[in-house]
Amino acid sequence: MTDATGRDGTRSGSTAQPVGGAKGPDELRQQIERTRGELGDTVEELAGKADVKGRAKARAADLRDKAGAMTVQLRSSAAHAGHAVQDKAGRAGHAAQDKVPGRGGGRRHTSSGRAGGAVRAGLGHPRAVLVAGAVAGVVLGASLVRRRHHGHC
Repeated sequence: MTDATGRDGTRSGSTAQPVGGAKGPDELRQQIERTRGELGDTVEELAGKADVKGRAKARAADLRDKAGAMTVQLRSSAAHAGHAVQDKAGRAGHAAQDKVPGRGGGRRHTSSGRAGGAVRAGLGHPRAVLVAGAVAGVVLGASLVRRRHHGHC
């Protein structure tokens, strides 16, 4: 690599220093060492930029960490929603139990048809009702979290 020398006695290139500016061999050695250090730093910087595979791995690791954090957050939100639905289902079950004749409550519920049959069937299998409510809550909670994450709300 050759550098052109200008009228003012400086070289054109990355380090504009006077040609022959060294006043002795010691100063020349210092300039050479300084230039080597700068060159080493530049090569290292360029190597880092050229390391596409390394940068891709670092980016993938960063994205993996973010996905893991999002998974934990979604699971927590879904569990919270599931518990809330279970609580509501339990309260609804107790309220329905009070309304069914012969099941403890004094009030009579005269609902006939599918809804009344479903309530009676649910009272016979409270665990199934709670599981169905929990599943519905998890689905609802995950849907809400997803909407918030994607900016729809």
